[in-house]
Amino acid sequence: MLHVLAVDDERPALEELTYLLRRDSRIGRVSSAGDASSALRDLSRMLVEGERLDAVFLDIRMPGLDGLDFTRLLTGFAAPPHVVFVTAHDDCAVTAYELGALDYLLKPVRPERLAESVRRVAAAAGRAAPPDEEARDPEDEMIPVELGGRTRLVSRRSVTHVEAQGDYVRLHTADGGYLVRMPLSALTKRWEAAGFIRIHRSTLVASAHVTELRFDGGRAAVQIGDELLQVSRRHTREVRDRLVRKFHRPGEDDAPAGSGPDGR
Repeated sequence: MLHVLAVDDERPALEELTYLLRRDSRIGRVSSAGDASSALRDLSRMLVEGERLDAVFLDIRMPGLDGLDFTRLLTGFAAPPHVVFVTAHDDCAVTAYELGALDYLLKPVRPERLAESVRRVAAAAGRAAPPDEEARDPEDEMIPVELGGRTRLVSRRSVTHVEAQGDYVRLHTADGGYLVRMPLSALTKRWEAAGFIRIHRSTLVASAHVTELRFDGGRAAVQIGDELLQVSRRHTREVRDRLVRKFHRPGEDDAPAGSGPDGR
């Protein structure tokens, strides 16, 4: 069971957040604090006493120490909790993800959206999912995207590639593209272990969806479905090395340096 800490300087908002968190069967204990400074003291006490804290759900704009500064201070802890921001402001999302936030929720918080954040915390903390969630692939990640007032969950495994668009990224899937407010640099770091490769300063691809690696006049490109995506010179060597290993079958001779799976 998870132990989480809710932080908000507005009492009605704190009570509502605490209530919603306590309703989630994956959470065993919900602590609360009325400001970030109190939360920091509570966290320090917990660590000294050997208590485990899995995540902090906190507002950003609070008097004194704000949520972003609180998160920066967490880097000084040996085993900091995960951070989920719960705020009425959408202009800090890029900074929040750059600081390593696990999720970013906008007020008023919808219960289904909060439940997705708790699922992320449970997955990151390595907690077993309850029986009604066992069907979900624990190695996958569901990305919430806003569509006309509705929230749709997009599977990371369905994402073929990602393109940077200002402060947003566009997730490309077979069903279409979805905009998410997050810097590509943060997503690259987050999804690297899942087989995503940076091929350009503005493009991230899922190696599982790459069907061909091409070379032409020293330039490289990867084929994903019907799309041919160019690889920048800066990223060519890393992309070649990682994809050649992926395409190589045990027992084959090693592919010559600079050649793709089709011999080009």
